[in-house]
Amino acid sequence: MSPAALGALLGLAAGTGAWWVVLRLAARRPTLDARLAPYLRPAPEPPPAASVLERLLAPVMRDAVRLVERLGSPTAELERRLARAGDETGVEEYRARQVVAAALGTAGGLALALAVAAARGLVVPAALAVVAGGTAAGVVVHDALLGRRIRERERRLLAELPTVAELIALAVAAGEGALGALERVARTVRGELAGEIGRVVADAHAGTPLAVALDRLAVRTGVPALTRFTEGIAVAVERGTPLADVLRAQADDAREAGRRELIESGGRKEIAMLVPVVFLVLPVTVVFAVFPGLATLRIDL
Repeated sequence: MSPAALGALLGLAAGTGAWWVVLRLAARRPTLDARLAPYLRPAPEPPPAASVLERLLAPVMRDAVRLVERLGSPTAELERRLARAGDETGVEEYRARQVVAAALGTAGGLALALAVAAARGLVVPAALAVVAGGTAAGVVVHDALLGRRIRERERRLLAELPTVAELIALAVAAGEGALGALERVARTVRGELAGEIGRVVADAHAGTPLAVALDRLAVRTGVPALTRFTEGIAVAVERGTPLADVLRAQADDAREAGRRELIESGGRKEIAMLVPVVFLVLPVTVVFAVFPGLATLRIDL
C-alpha cells in the first residue's frame, strides 16, 4: 500500500473514531427532563388497575351513594360535621362509607333472619322487617360514631384551650404580634387546637385577613369557648386593646368552664351510681336481713 493510501486510511479511521466518541458523549448527556427532575415534585404513580369486581360494583356504588345523599343529611350539614370531627375525607367518601355500613347492617339482619327462620320459623314480612332494621342500624351506628368523634375532639379542644391561650399571651407579652404569637404556638405545640391554629396561620399567610381566618376556625370547630376565644383575639387586634390581658382572661374562663363541667359530670355519675345501689345492693341486703328471721320462724313452727 502506498504511503498516500495509508495516510488516507488512517485519517478516515481517526475521523470515524472521533465521530464515535462525539456520539457516545451526546448519548450520555442528560436530557432536559433529567436535569429538571431534582427541582420538581415527583410525578404521582398511576393508580393500580381496578379489579373486575370493583368495575362491576362501581355503578351500584354510585347509585347507592346518590340514594344515601337523597335520604341522608344535607351536604352542607355533613361537611360541617366532618370539619368539626377533623375528618379530612370528602363528602363522597363518607357517603361511600355509609353505603358500606348499610350493606354490613343488611348482611347482619339477613343472617339473623335466616337463623331465626331456621330455628323457629319466621314469616316473610317479619324477615323483611329484620333485614330493614339491620340496614337502618348500620347507618345509625355509623352516624353515631361520627357524633362520638365530634364530642371527643371538642373535649380535647377544650382541654387544650387554657394552655394554648396562656402560651399565646406569653408570646404577646414578650413582644410578638398576634400573628407571630399564633405562628410560634402552632410551630411548638402539638394537638388538635395547635393544628387548627396552624390552619389559621396558613390562611393569614395566603392573604386572608386574620379576623376572617379566626372566624373560619370558630365555624370549623363549633365550640362556643373557641368562638369567644377567636372573637376576643379579633376584637383586640382590630381595636388595639391589650391582647395579653384578653388571652389570660380567656384562659381563666376556659379553666372555670372545665371545673364546672367536671363538677356537673361528677353529679351525673353520682346519680348513676345510685342505680346499682338501689336495685342490686339494697335488695340483697334486705334478703340477708330478713331470711334468718324467716328461717327461725319456720323452725319454731
